[in-house]
Amino acid sequence: MRIRLDIAYDGTHFRGWARQPGLRTVQGTLEAAIARVLGGEPRLVVAGRTDAGVHASGQVAHLDLDQQQTARVAPRRGSADPVADLAHRIRGVLGAYPDVTVSRTSIAPDGFDARFSAVWRRYAYRVADDVPGYDPLERARTTRVRGRLEVAPMDAAARSLIGLHDFAAYCKPREGATTIRTLLDFGWTRQPDGVLLAHVTADAFCHSMVRGLVGACVAVGSGRLRVEDVARLRDDAQRTSAFAVLAARGLTLAEVGYPADELLAARAEQTRARRDEE
Repeated sequence: MRIRLDIAYDGTHFRGWARQPGLRTVQGTLEAAIARVLGGEPRLVVAGRTDAGVHASGQVAHLDLDQQQTARVAPRRGSADPVADLAHRIRGVLGAYPDVTVSRTSIAPDGFDARFSAVWRRYAYRVADDVPGYDPLERARTTRVRGRLEVAPMDAAARSLIGLHDFAAYCKPREGATTIRTLLDFGWTRQPDGVLLAHVTADAFCHSMVRGLVGACVAVGSGRLRVEDVARLRDDAQRTSAFAVLAARGLTLAEVGYPADELLAARAEQTRARRDEE
């Protein structure tokens, strides 16, 4: 049985998603909780591995259960859906005020793979400049910068980057990994509370890509770069010191998009083949 898990977490006190010996991670924490509920050695496959300090409100993972674990999926009293109840049981192990939670569990459709079936990921990034209205209750998920930022040129710079490109200038390089991505949407708005909010959607992201993209736009908003500079730097396809990569704290994985159920398996096969070619 394959289970889909919808997950949210405050990444402040995690060393990222991926399980690491001796470190507190989202994957390690969840797998330990699931093991207490179902036994065995559960292994989660996630839509997108987030770095240390990055948050998520719409993370997705899947979990394959063996026969013994499947037998331990049982409904709560008065409930007829044992798979849906699994989320409640995991939350019970995580405690009353955890910084990670499983909001929903469901039987995955045929062909579903949390990572390889995904067609896009959407991130949000919050920046507070010197405009009054900063909310200290949001400090764990907001990056502060000095000075006033102009949102119109930031939005124009962001939209100039949309499309299929090599984003090496905005990514932390990893040996053997491609930096070619399709940026589907990127824009900035100033919220009613004064905070600047970026929404960034792509088929996939390379390491630190979102934080690099927003850092370049902040440089535009402060006047250190021109709008046209961000596309020029992208086309140079080399790491640069022209802007700062912003902190992880402002970044949240907001949503993961999947195709219709009948297209899930084909999408997963296509994505795996492309990764093999890379």
